[in-house]
Amino acid sequence: MTPVRVASPARPAGLPLILVAASFGFTIVQLDVTIVNVALDAIGREFGAPTASLQWVVDAYTLLLAALLLSAGALGDRFGPRRAFLTGLLLFAVSSAACGLARDALQLVLARAIQGAAAALLVPPSLALIAHAAAGDDRARAWAVGWWTAAGGVSIAAGPVIGGLLIGALGWRWVFLVNLPLCLLGAALTLAFVPEVPPREKRPLDLPGQALGFVALACLVGAVIEGGHRGWGDLLVASALVVGMAAAAAFLWVEIRSPHPAVPLAVFRSRMVWSAVVIGVGVNFTYYGVIFVLGLFLQRSAGYDVVQAGLAFLPLTATFIVSNLLSGRVAHRFGPARTMAGGVLVAAIGYALTSRLSPSTPYGLMIPGFLLIPAGMGTAVPAMTSALLANVDRHVSGAASGVLNACRQAAGAAGVAVMGALATGGPDRIAAGLRTSGLIAATVLLGAAWVAWRSDRAPRPTVG
Repeated sequence: MTPVRVASPARPAGLPLILVAASFGFTIVQLDVTIVNVALDAIGREFGAPTASLQWVVDAYTLLLAALLLSAGALGDRFGPRRAFLTGLLLFAVSSAACGLARDALQLVLARAIQGAAAALLVPPSLALIAHAAAGDDRARAWAVGWWTAAGGVSIAAGPVIGGLLIGALGWRWVFLVNLPLCLLGAALTLAFVPEVPPREKRPLDLPGQALGFVALACLVGAVIEGGHRGWGDLLVASALVVGMAAAAAFLWVEIRSPHPAVPLAVFRSRMVWSAVVIGVGVNFTYYGVIFVLGLFLQRSAGYDVVQAGLAFLPLTATFIVSNLLSGRVAHRFGPARTMAGGVLVAAIGYALTSRLSPSTPYGLMIPGFLLIPAGMGTAVPAMTSALLANVDRHVSGAASGVLNACRQAAGAAGVAVMGALATGGPDRIAAGLRTSGLIAATVLLGAAWVAWRSDRAPRPTVG
């Protein structure tokens, strides 16, 4: 069985409909990561916001998403993923309306933070619903994860395209207001087709661990964001780093001793789980950072209008669809570790090509990089997600996916912070920032590929 086949008598009953509903929620979350990128120029002009403020429009979302994913995964396991998923859809709709009605940059950033908190309630529960529906059937799970990842990958790549068209026709506020009907449809699908999954046991919530994890992620990522502008010697930045590292150390100390930890540390006995996390971190750090800079480059350096900039991202969208759906077949033949390693190597080549772009580069010469990046990432990410689920007990799948996605989103926020700082300034500075960002991305993914390749030699126990 491969991800491209739609029907199979061996597939667990109800899985396709559950997959549609779960993928719908994940699509909304991923769409809002990148749909805003082509709107940044218009937002900056209307609100008179500098690049630092525009970074927070992106990072307020990803930072809260990252910081709350650990809690969201545990809450989904504790109270049921369906209930958490529906709550997330409701809060996402309300916060999206607040984004669309914002009157200044501060209001928009605050609304985006709430939107990120809502998104955290959608990601781990959606994956947990799929894991439970496909329990005991590795091939069905790989098929479902391939489609779930494809939905997210396509939406994250299509975000700039959709955003460009919406802004050109209706204005930048509609990149947020479009979420209202999408959330309504997602809730209707969930209520109609997704059964609740009762938790195996009523485990107490690890409130100290949840709080420390939130503080650690928020402070460390926030310090990276502000460090690029204020300088690393700034008192606020230095204080955030110290508090973040102290909270991270305290978090590990609490989790090791907790009978019901927020993060089941036993999952990290598997080198395959470590490999999945490293790949996830590398993929998000590079893609979020480069796409942020690329959106500014196309409009402010290359002179594209908002619709042209959005349409320029079309090759990424189409290639994500194909590579996501072929990933299961590749992983079945070569194994998840080699699939992850090969995928990020292909993406690294794409980033290396992107590092050679200049404002005068014809669009046709941009296309090879725009094809290789999603081809590699789209192959690696489904294998990464499926490898994680295959190596943890399904009763902690929500918490485990929360760990993976928290690390990914934190890395994405850091990528925007680091690469955005390189592109602060006029058109020439943005173009230089894109070149440097492409080289950084290629180097990071080469390291991630080595980790994934090494994990192929390790045993893969199922833990939880």
